[in-house]
Amino acid sequence: MAIVACLLLPVVGLLLYGMDRVEDWLTRPPQPPRRLPARHSAARHLRLIRGGGQAAGTQARTDRRSSDAA
Repeated sequence: MAIVACLLLPVVGLLLYGMDRVEDWLTRPPQPPRRLPARHSAARHLRLIRGGGQAAGTQARTDRRSSDAA
């Protein structure tokens, strides 16, 4: 019986250590999502309208000029 207890002791120790690690992993707060470098996000950005990258003020000035000409 002592031989069986000595053989099971390392198994129980590993089981307790593993369960402690799993419990710490499950109870930690979620980490914020990783940010990709700017070059990756710019490459995946879709521009569906030509000139869509213009500032809002630039667009308003061009609209006024076309209405004054008419």
